[in-house]
Amino acid sequence: MRKAHYQKKGTIKGMKALIIIPAYNEAENLPRLFEELDEVAKNADYTIDVLIINDCSKDNTLAVCREHGVKVVTLPVNLGIGGAVQTGYRYAFYHKYDIAIQIDGDGQHDPQFIPYLIERIEQGNHLCIGSRFIENEGFQSSRIRRVGIRYFSWLIWFLTGKRITDPTSGFRACGKEVIRLFAQDYPKDYPEPETVVTVLRNKLKVSEMPVIMRAREGGKSSITNLKGIYYMIKVTLAIMIASISRKAR
Repeated sequence: MRKAHYQKKGTIKGMKALIIIPAYNEAENLPRLFEELDEVAKNADYTIDVLIINDCSKDNTLAVCREHGVKVVTLPVNLGIGGAVQTGYRYAFYHKYDIAIQIDGDGQHDPQFIPYLIERIEQGNHLCIGSRFIENEGFQSSRIRRVGIRYFSWLIWFLTGKRITDPTSGFRACGKEVIRLFAQDYPKDYPEPETVVTVLRNKLKVSEMPVIMRAREGGKSSITNLKGIYYMIKVTLAIMIASISRKAR
């Protein structure tokens, strides 16, 4: 993969951005994603690096990354989505990136929206979430998951006063303040709704922008119906704790 550059009006000179991709058994989906990231990269006028967090995959995820020349951190044990993503944020923090963009390895997130997420951070937002529900285009997830998403949207609004339409979206960008926050502490399981509350609790600005998501092309989701019940209970408790917890230093 060639190193990426993208030019937009008002771009910070010398800015560095890191695309963090947690991956567990995503060998089937990664090649297309790498090609699309390369297209975004070719148009950039600042540095964009891509980092795969290989969460102890059992398939050819590592081989695919090496074949495409993509930087990869392979975890010795499976840490789950939270541990994998935090590894990426720690990498971004210690290597002094200005912006981090989180994107799933399953191909559901379209890289064409990455420059616009970055632009929102340049405009002063600390965290910008790509939402499939602002314009309701593209893949809208299953009916049962939409019910859960609406529930978490209501819960976050009830506790913080901020309306987030797609709080479970893992397609997001953040600036240095949030990179530091997430590098210090990040939830282990199903972290997206909880991290929104954490960022708001620290008086940082959260926004959303419309994106079009796609259905998974290969592999399977790690969230089953049984896990979904655990997810609802666990994340509800975590969000409530996060809403009253002490702010990060």
